Amino acid sequence: MKQDEKGSTLLELIIAIAIMVLVAGAAQAGIFQIFKITELNSSHMTAVSQVQNAGYWIAHDARMAQGVTTDNLTLPDFLILSWIEQGSCDEYQLTYTLENMAGSPLTKMLRHQYINGVLNTTTLVAQYIDPDSGNTRCEYDSGILTLTITATVDRGSSIEKETRIYKIVPRPS
Repeated sequence: MKQDEKGSTLLELIIAIAIMVLVAGAAQAGIFQIFKITELNSSHMTAVSQVQNAGYWIAHDARMAQGVTTDNLTLPDFLILSWIEQGSCDEYQLTYTLENMAGSPLTKMLRHQYINGVLNTTTLVAQYIDPDSGNTRCEYDSGILTLTITATVDRGSSIEKETRIYKIVPRPS
């Protein structure tokens, strides 16, 4: 090479490549962290929304109920609410059930509405409900329905749980 020619030496190229590898590695770690946090937030928000859905439906129905049955129920039955509609004399019964989700130890909560003993509608209330009696249960004592619901969302690399306790006062008989 002549003295007046300018160019990069091999050492300068190696240093430039090393700097690019470090920057790319840092960027990759940052992107991985963003995806991980997004997955955790998504799992947590799914668990929260499932618990809130179940709480909303049961609280709404329990406020209209004149009869509440929680004792001596066997799975899949979880809660039975009943009332007689004023004005029409129709007898309503809502049965909440916990039924297995395919390929999962968790259950989905279904709401079965009977009018005068005939099944009228079935609604999916919530998914990912943890059926363990300590995590999801309902008790009726002294005119107050206490509902504990836990949803568990397992996305492989992250498990998010959400538990809420609702205290609901049904309408008087």
